[in-house]
Amino acid sequence: MASSISFTALPGVPEVRPGDDLAALVAAALDRAGLAPARRDVFVVAQKIVSKCQGRFVDLAEVTPSARARRLAAEVDKDPRLVEVILAESEEIVRSKPGVIVAAHRLGYVMANAGIDRSNLGPGGERVLLLPRDPDAAARELRDALESRYGTSLGVIVSDSFGRAWRNGVVGVALGVAGLPSLVDARGERDRDGRALEVTQIGFADAVAAGASLVMGEAGEGTPVVVARGLAWDAPEGDARALIRPREEDMFR
Repeated sequence: MASSISFTALPGVPEVRPGDDLAALVAAALDRAGLAPARRDVFVVAQKIVSKCQGRFVDLAEVTPSARARRLAAEVDKDPRLVEVILAESEEIVRSKPGVIVAAHRLGYVMANAGIDRSNLGPGGERVLLLPRDPDAAARELRDALESRYGTSLGVIVSDSFGRAWRNGVVGVALGVAGLPSLVDARGERDRDGRALEVTQIGFADAVAAGASLVMGEAGEGTPVVVARGLAWDAPEGDARALIRPREEDMFR
């Protein structure tokens, strides 16, 4: 494990628009900041800019809510059009109460509002933004482009902010991972007293995303890319799907 890690918010990343070349935007921001990637640097990228590049916008003015959406909207006091989009992105509504919908997203994440976001999308408030189509694929694409440009091994995490069962507050988590372990299985290793670990698995990519979120911010900071430096690992690389607890092991549903 690393003894020292730095997280640097990359300044100067412009407003992202559909069809933009995200790797080129990141590289330009690195150049302006006078930064050069080092081996095993990990770029933590907010899912919002990945979704914007992919044009994952929905105009609520064009959404007609179903009867189910209208019923649920009345129960939770939300816009029926927004609820319709949540339902379309979800496999299951896990919990709901006034002001809150917790949904199992079609990609497996259990999260508020199926990850649909209305913040920092410009004036008007009628547009919402969906999660990326495939965050792991987006992480691989960006990693490959940056590695090709800089000629060194790099990692990419597509991150988002999640609430957690039994805990207040949101933390950064990994929705997509490329070039680093997502989950480190420590079962079978020995503690200082020689006892074998039986259940310990480390959410490595989630831990990196959480650290990056401290400098990325959660509101209007405008720094959606963070460079994590100093990380060390000897576990196999993996994608973010390994971080999703299987349904049969989920004690909270």
